[in-house]
Amino acid sequence: MLNALEVFTTVVVGLMVGVEFSVAFVINRILDALPEDSGQLGRAHGGRMLGAVMPVWYIGSLVLVAIWAIAGWTDQAGGLVVTAGALLIVSVVMSILLLVPINNRSKTWTPENRPADWKEQSNRWDRFHYVRVAVIIAAFALLVTALV
Repeated sequence: MLNALEVFTTVVVGLMVGVEFSVAFVINRILDALPEDSGQLGRAHGGRMLGAVMPVWYIGSLVLVAIWAIAGWTDQAGGLVVTAGALLIVSVVMSILLLVPINNRSKTWTPENRPADWKEQSNRWDRFHYVRVAVIIAAFALLVTALV
């Protein structure tokens, strides 16, 4: 049973990493290359869509890692799982304090109502997101290592 939990948790976190990596390095680059206001409208739509899903995914991933850490505490890899959990906590705190406030503003923007500094705010979100992606990649790598 513990083995199934370990694999399931690693897959859930890995998929989350894949989505966030794709947003950072693929989707946002595509949106930024679109003409006129299309990119900003796409980012707003993405903010609404992913803003609804990702909190559940982040918290769910953290809960799964916590269950793994508790259930497998006697395993040699317990420290790796706990460290991965700590990194996921960092990613959640970063999200709440740094990324969500910008996302909550930008998901309502249209070409008619966006602020003059909308590009700077989007770039700030991107920079924070790059750091968050690095943090969750590190957490994922620790979970994969704990499986081995």
